[in-house]
Amino acid sequence: MNYRIAVRALCEFTAREGDLDLRFTPAPSAQEGMAGHRTVVARRGPDYLSEVALVGSYQGLLVAGRADGYDPALNLLEEIKTHRGDVKRIPHNHRLLHWAQVKVYGWLLCAEYELDEIDLAVVYFNVLSQQETPYRERFGAASLREFFELQCRRFLTWAEQESAHRLARDACLVQLQFPWPSFRTGQRQLANQVYRAARDGHTLMAQATTGIGKTLGTLFPQLKAFPEQQLDRLFFLTAKTPGRQLALDALASLRAQQPEMPLRVLEHVARDKACEYPERACHGDSCPLAKGFYDKLPAAREAALGRRWLTRQAVRDTALAHGVCPYYLSQELCRWTDIVVADYNYYFDMTALLYSLTVVNDWRITLLVDEAHNLIDRGRGMYTAELDQGSFNALRKTAPSALKSTLDRVSRHWNQLHRDQQDDYQIHPTIPDLFVLSLQKAVSAITDHLSDQPEGNDAALLRFYLDAMLFCRLADHHGPHSLFDITRLQLGRRTLSTLCLRNIVPAPFLRDRFTAAHSSTLFSATLSPQHYHADLLGLPADTQWLDVESPFSAEQLQVRFVSNLSTRYQDRARSLLPIAQVMAQQFRERPGNYLAFFSSYAYLQQVLDTFRASWPEIPVREQSRQMNEAQREAFLEEFTDDSRCIGFAVLGGAFGEGIDLPGKRLVGAFIATLGLPQVNPVTEEVKSRMEQMFGQGYDYAYLYPGLQKVVQAAGRVIRTTEDEGVVWLLDDRFGQLAVRQLLPQWWQPERYRLEHQPAPGTSQSLFPG
Repeated sequence: MNYRIAVRALCEFTAREGDLDLRFTPAPSAQEGMAGHRTVVARRGPDYLSEVALVGSYQGLLVAGRADGYDPALNLLEEIKTHRGDVKRIPHNHRLLHWAQVKVYGWLLCAEYELDEIDLAVVYFNVLSQQETPYRERFGAASLREFFELQCRRFLTWAEQESAHRLARDACLVQLQFPWPSFRTGQRQLANQVYRAARDGHTLMAQATTGIGKTLGTLFPQLKAFPEQQLDRLFFLTAKTPGRQLALDALASLRAQQPEMPLRVLEHVARDKACEYPERACHGDSCPLAKGFYDKLPAAREAALGRRWLTRQAVRDTALAHGVCPYYLSQELCRWTDIVVADYNYYFDMTALLYSLTVVNDWRITLLVDEAHNLIDRGRGMYTAELDQGSFNALRKTAPSALKSTLDRVSRHWNQLHRDQQDDYQIHPTIPDLFVLSLQKAVSAITDHLSDQPEGNDAALLRFYLDAMLFCRLADHHGPHSLFDITRLQLGRRTLSTLCLRNIVPAPFLRDRFTAAHSSTLFSATLSPQHYHADLLGLPADTQWLDVESPFSAEQLQVRFVSNLSTRYQDRARSLLPIAQVMAQQFRERPGNYLAFFSSYAYLQQVLDTFRASWPEIPVREQSRQMNEAQREAFLEEFTDDSRCIGFAVLGGAFGEGIDLPGKRLVGAFIATLGLPQVNPVTEEVKSRMEQMFGQGYDYAYLYPGLQKVVQAAGRVIRTTEDEGVVWLLDDRFGQLAVRQLLPQWWQPERYRLEHQPAPGTSQSLFPG
C-alpha cells in the first residue's frame, strides 16, 4: 500500500474527540489567516524558517505537510493558529487537535534533522488585536515518534481501505461505457473536448444548447480521465437545485452499468436545508446531534461510505441512525467521496469548503461548472457586502449593554461618512480607515459576547455580526474590481444610509479557484461572447473555446419580431395593446402553451391587465412576487400536453431558465424586452468601470447580460429534436445587427444575410428562410 495524507488531515481523522462546538466561530477567513501567519513570521529573526516542508512514512503511509515555522537557534518549532476573540474560549478539543499537529510536525523535523529533543509551541494569533499567545513545551524525539506512529496506526486500516477503493474505482472507470447506444448530435464533440481538457490540464468553455445532454456529455469524459490523470476528486458545481438533480440523474445512468460500482457520489446541500434543529445552537449543550459528534463520527462515516450513493436523503438517514448532525457529516464526507455535487459557493465563496480541502490536501481535482453564465452574478454576490443603517440603529436599541459603546463608535463614524455627501447616491474612492477599524472592534466585541452567551441572542445581532465581518474582510481587498458606494435616505430630520462594498468583477477572487484545479469545464447554452465571461471570471489566458453543434434546425423554430414596437421605459404605455395583440393573434393561429416574459413585475401586470380586458376567453397564468418552491412547481404543472394557456413571467426569474417543458407543454414564447439592466447610477458606474478595464463599457454592463437572459428564455421552447415552436422578440432593437449577432447561430439558416432588415412597421421573421 502506498497512501499519502497531509499532516492536518491525519490529525483531524485521528485526534478529534468530543462535541461539535461552533460557539467559537466563524473563524478568520483564509485571507486573514494567511495575513496573520505572515505577520507572526515577520516578527521572527532573520534565520527563522517558514513553511518548512516535511515528510515521513510508516508502513506504507506517507505523511507530508508544511510546518509553519522553525527557529534553529532556539530549536523551536511553531504551529500558528489565527483566531478572533478571547483565546481562553478556544474549545479544549480544538486545542488537542492543534497540539496533535505540532507534535507530528515535531517528529518529522526531529527525524529530518536528527534531533534528540525539540521545543514545540502552538501560537495563537488574534487577527484583530494582532496579539500572540504562545503555549510552549519541550518534547523528546522518542516520545514524538511514539505519538506519530500511534496516529499512523489509527489511520492505517482506513488508509488500506481507501487505497483499495481507489484501485477499484479506477479499474471500474477504465471499463466505463457510455450508457446509451449512441451520442446525440453535438454530444460526442462535447465529450471529446472535455476529455482532452481533463487529460491536458486545460480550462474549457463549452457553449452547448439544451437537448444534447450536456450533463452526461461532460461527466462521462471527466470520469474516463480519472485513472490516467490520477485525479482525486470531481466537483460538479451548480447554480440551482435542478442542476444538482440533473447531475445525479446522469450519474445514476452511469452507475446502472455496474450495480456495485465503487464510485462514491455525494450530494452536499446547504446547512439550512440539512439542519434538523434550526432553532438550536451548534454545540453539545444545545443540540443532541452535536453532543459527542466526533466520538460517533467514525462509525457514521464508515456506514455512509459503505452506501456509496449519498444523496441528501441517504446522508440524513445515516446521520440520524448514528445520532450525528447530517450537515456536518456531509462536510466530513466531502473529504472521502469521489464526486461532490454542490452549489457554486462551496468552491468559489470566500470561505469555500471544497476549495479549502483541495488546497490543504493538495488534491488533484477537476471542475464541472454547470450553467456557468450564472457564475458572474453569483460571484459578484459572494464578494459583495452591505450594511443598512436603519437595521443597525434598531439593533443598537436592543443590543446587550456590554456592546453599547462599541456600537456607538460605529454609529459616529457611520454618520460621518454620509454627512458631507452631495448626492443621495455616491461612489467613494476609498473606505475610511477609522470606520473599518470601528467595525472591526465591534466584530471582536460581538465575538466575545457570542462566545460567552451562544444562546438567546437576537437574530438582528447575529445578522449584523455576519454582515459586518464580511464587510471587514472585503474592505481588506478593495480595488478596481469593486465599488464602495453610499445610498442616502432622508426620513424627516433623520438621514440614514446604506453602505455597500459592491463587487462588479469577481475575477480577482475566482482566479485562484480555477488555478487550483487540474482542469475546469464551464458549460452553458449562453457563454457568448467568450471574452466577456473569461474577463469577468478570471479564466486562464489559454482557456479553450467550444461552440457545440446544435441538434436543432432552424426549421424547428420560427423567430419573429415586430419592427415598429419599442419596449423602452418611455414607450411602455404605447406598447401594451400591440404586445397583447401579437400574443392573442399567435394563440388563435396555434392554440397551445406559451410563456410571455417581461422586464419587471410592473410591466407584466400592465400587459396582463390589458390582455385580460380584451381577450378574457384566453386562459392565463401569472408569476407572482416571492413564489416559493412549491408555488413554482404548481405554476409549471399547469403546462400539460392537453392544456392551452399563456403564462406571464419575469425575464431572468425562476421561469426564464432551468425549466424543462418539452413537446406540447410549451410551443412558444413572447419576449417583450431586451433584458437590459435598469439604467441607474450603479449600472452607469459599472459601465464606466468596464470601459476603463475592458474597453466595452456598454456591452459588458448592458448588452451582454441582457441578451443572455433573452436567449435563455427563448431556449425554453425547443427542448428535443422533435419539438417545434415560435419565439416572438417584441422590440425593434432586435433588428439591430449588434443584437442579432449575439443570438444563437442555429436560429438562422446559413444563407441568411445579416445585413437584411425587415420593412418598417411590419411583423417579420427575424431570420427568414
